[in-house]
Parts: sequence; structure tokens; C-alpha cells
Amino acid sequence: MKPRVVARLLAPLRAASLVCGLLMLLAASALGASPGSVVVLPTTGVVDQVMAGYLRDSIARADRDGAAAVVVRLDTPGGSLDATREIVKTFLDAPLPVVVWVAPSGSRAASAGTFMTLAAHVAAMAAGTNIGAATPVTGEGQDIEGDLGEKVLNDSIASITAIAEERDRPVEWAVSTIRDAASYTVDQALEEGAVDIKAGSIEELVAALDGRTVTVNGQQVTLATEGAPVEELPMNPLQQFLHILTDPNIAFILFTIGFYGLIFELQNPNFVTGILGGIALILAFIGFGSLPLNIGGLILIGLAIVLFVLELTVTSHGLLTVAGVVCFALGAAALYTEPGTPEAPDVEVAAPIIITMTLLTAAFMAMVLLAAVRTHRFAPMTIGGTSGGPTLPLGTPAAVRRPLAPTGSVYAAGEEWTARTSDGRSLERGTAVRVVGQEGLTLLVEPTDTSVSLA
Repeated sequence: MKPRVVARLLAPLRAASLVCGLLMLLAASALGASPGSVVVLPTTGVVDQVMAGYLRDSIARADRDGAAAVVVRLDTPGGSLDATREIVKTFLDAPLPVVVWVAPSGSRAASAGTFMTLAAHVAAMAAGTNIGAATPVTGEGQDIEGDLGEKVLNDSIASITAIAEERDRPVEWAVSTIRDAASYTVDQALEEGAVDIKAGSIEELVAALDGRTVTVNGQQVTLATEGAPVEELPMNPLQQFLHILTDPNIAFILFTIGFYGLIFELQNPNFVTGILGGIALILAFIGFGSLPLNIGGLILIGLAIVLFVLELTVTSHGLLTVAGVVCFALGAAALYTEPGTPEAPDVEVAAPIIITMTLLTAAFMAMVLLAAVRTHRFAPMTIGGTSGGPTLPLGTPAAVRRPLAPTGSVYAAGEEWTARTSDGRSLERGTAVRVVGQEGLTLLVEPTDTSVSLA
């Protein structure tokens, strides 16, 4: 090919590459914060390592871009102890002012959220929000007794005391959220001096921040936020996907879908449902890792799965399915426990989700059983000269699944059989045949004009 022709063919590709490069540069510049801006970080759901990484990286990025302050818009039931401590360290060592704003109305800073709010340079709450309730209990929701209980309690009190002293907040108030499981409204927290600002909107918050002096890494910094642009920096799509797995309802739904796939794979092997079910189970356990999982509830759901599998092999007239559905519903209701540490979330599967998934599970098992019954209707019969093992009647229609050359396999009576042609000829996949004999477990077939499905 001539160089000129090649150049003409490559010209559109070069132009497209240039355009793509410009678009990527524009997108990258658009994602950066403007100098002097107030960067808002939407932070909701269970506290986990994804949230910790998001806050750490976003605060560092805002500092590089010269932002005036970072506002963490918080709504959390609590979460992982390790993630909470990482976030607290990020806030205490932040190179620019960090404001934790419990918002919008109806939000909460429970358990781990209390530690995060107190660790900020400025703590703010919207009307109708609450903070506190961080008493450590066992996985079953009972008080932790003995030396272990005293150790956990003292460690939690020491941690929140250190945070309160560092940020010059009332120590006794902070300790009460752990020792007495106290929870406070925004007005009560303001009265005690634990929270600095009550703001119902980001505009109101930015106005209240202007002129406030805070200590950032030992240096006095006066916030200048009047007229500052407000820019929101949410999690990237991957972070959002990983973080949503920690939603207790999402984790439960994924777990249910996972065992749907495995049961269907056992009933009708096809690899696809088994692989998808396995992926769903892996994602579910990723979510469980950040949630207070109740082993008893998980065992009940596991027992339900065993009963469902047994239903496929044992004639119980549906009793095993009924028992499995009951175990499934009880396990779903008890899948999560009360928090075992002050930072852990108090979560549960929503009642509508339990009802919906239980009904879907019953319907799914009814569908699987119906398919199994239809398959079992093909009654095995003995044909002349054959003894031992399953047999098929003469004339049974079939379809070639693996080409017969002359030996291959056919699909007959709901199963795949080894087969060969009676006269030694070769037949392609999909050819309609009928059974004319049987040698052990090998069928002897010959082609017919009747169309037979491979399904």
C-alpha cells in the first residue's frame, strides 16, 4: 500500500486520538477543586475501608488543589473499627480544615460517626439529626462482662477522650456516648459544646464557617469562606460499587441470588448460573466483612439451602421446601446482630426485603421442583436384551448433541446419553434420531425426519 494511502487512512485515527486526549484533559481539570473552594465529600452508609480510602485521598487532593476547607457530609450507622481509626487519624492529621456536617435532616452520626464528628476541626449538624449511642456490647446485643468487657469499655473511653481533648470538646459528654449509650439531638450537642454549628444547608454552613479560627497541625488557620465556590467530590464509580456492598440489604440480596444460582446449577448444570451465583456470593461476603454478621442467622440460611438441595433428591412432597423457606425467613431476620464495638453499626435487613425475598425464594423453589417433576416423568423402561442400569424404550426420540462419528452423544428423555449410529454412519449435531437399541449405557440410534429440540 502506498504511503499516501496509509497516511489518509491513519489521519482520522490521529484526529480521534487527539479529540479523546483533549476530552480526557478537560475531564481531569473539571474534577479538580478550584483554589479557595469548599469541597463537599458525600459520606453515607457503613464505615468501611472504601470510605476511609475515599476520605483520605479526597482530603489530600483538596489540599493539593488549594481548597479552603473540606466538608464531610455525614450520615452513618457506624462501621469497621479499623476503618474508623484510619479516618480519625486522617482528620487529626489533615493539612487543611476538615468540617464534619451531619446532614441532611434525619441523618445520624451513630457509633463510628460520633468518633468521626468529634475528630473534625469543626463539627456541624443539621436540624433533625442526632449523634452518640456508642456503647460496646456483645455480638448478641448483651453487655460485655468480665475482664474483656472492662478492657473494651476502657479502650473505647480512652480513645474518645483523646479525640475530645485534642479538639477541645467536652470530655464527659463524649464519654457519656460510650458509658451510658447516650444519644443527643443537635440542640443538646450544641448546648454542651460538643458541636460548633447548626446549619440546615451548605450555604448556611459556609457562611457560618467564615472567619472561624481552627488549629491545623499546630498552626492557627482562619477560614475565609465568604463567597467561596462549593464543589462536590463524590466517590468514583468503583468506590461507589464497593461501598454499596456494605449496605445490609444489598449484601443479603446478593447472598440470596448467589445460592439461587448454585441451586439452579445443581438442578440444571450449565456453568453460567453457577459462575454468576459464585460471584454474587463473593460480593455478598465482601459486604458481610464490614457488617456485624450473626453466625446463627447465617447458619439458618445455610440450613435452608441444604433443605432446598435435598428437595431435589428426596421425595418429601414439598415439606423440605416449606421447612427451608421458614429457616430462610428466620435466618434473614437474624442475619445481623447488635454492634460488638462502639464503632460498629446497628443494622438489620428491612422487613419488606425479608418478605419479598422469602416469597421469591418460595416461588423459585416451586419453579425448580416443577422442572424436576417434569424431568422425572420420563419413566425408565427395559428394552429387549438389556439388563442393568437405566434404559430407554425403543423409538424414543432424541437429538444429536455431540456429533456421531459414529460415536458421540444424544439428548433424550431429559438427559444426555452416549450413542452411536446403528449402521456406522456419521451424523451432525442437531440431527433428529430415534432409539433402535441399547448396549449397556450406549444407545443405538438412526436418523428420522422428526425435529427434536436440544434443550
